[in-house]
Amino acid sequence: MINKDTQLCMSLSGRPGNFGTKFHNYLYQQLNLNFIYKAFTTTDIEHAVKGVRALGIRGCAVSMPFKESCMEFIDEITDSAQAIQSVNTIVNNNGYLTAYNTDYIAIVKLIEKYQLNPQDKVILQGSGGMAKAVVAALKKSGFTYVKIYARNAVTGKSLAQQYGYQYIDTLQGQQAEILINVTPIGMAGGKEEFDLAFPESMIQQSHVAFDVVAMPAETPFIQSAQAQGKQVISGAEVIVLQAVEQFELYTQQRPSDTLIQAAAAYARSNS
Repeated sequence: MINKDTQLCMSLSGRPGNFGTKFHNYLYQQLNLNFIYKAFTTTDIEHAVKGVRALGIRGCAVSMPFKESCMEFIDEITDSAQAIQSVNTIVNNNGYLTAYNTDYIAIVKLIEKYQLNPQDKVILQGSGGMAKAVVAALKKSGFTYVKIYARNAVTGKSLAQQYGYQYIDTLQGQQAEILINVTPIGMAGGKEEFDLAFPESMIQQSHVAFDVVAMPAETPFIQSAQAQGKQVISGAEVIVLQAVEQFELYTQQRPSDTLIQAAAAYARSNS
């Protein structure tokens, strides 16, 4: 039952989706928490963030294009967000706003979970906000042999330079043990939905295929890697883990693995 004590959590995105709303509300119900979650968009990020403070909204997930522009209106930027100068989570403690980046936290934990070898060569494709989170996580985890490819050469070179990695202007003739896609290639409903993020020859020579695209969980890149017996890490794992980190920050509770899997399955259905 919603009442005067119900705590509101929300998201701010240029293109709101259903995954976070369904994921969080499912867990609130299962754990009998007096919370509700709602997705929003805005054309006024300053007053949206100030509204989080003024209305006592407990937590706010932040997606593109607001991950950087929201920062000047927040009281404290934690290490996870400071590391990449990008925010995806705001927590409100009695009017004091603290910013985190649970994408970065999730990637670091996945690198640990799958015991990826920091001595392996990595080729990462992408140069947006999520790419920055992945590159920063690689740096923190001790990876030294990282090449970055991006169709936007300006942002690609800037990202590589920022973290001391190499920028490459083509994937032709390249190979690495770990391939990471941080672009919309393979995303359901996109113009490149059926495209491979990397050439087949590169996938054949790799050991690990890591795709941050969450919808679908099995992109053409992941499907190709699976068919060849490669280790795969899907975007579905990333989106769930970062959402769990947010949930814990908002509620101070960590759901069981079984409950997390059930919430993820529910959120993916008709999202």
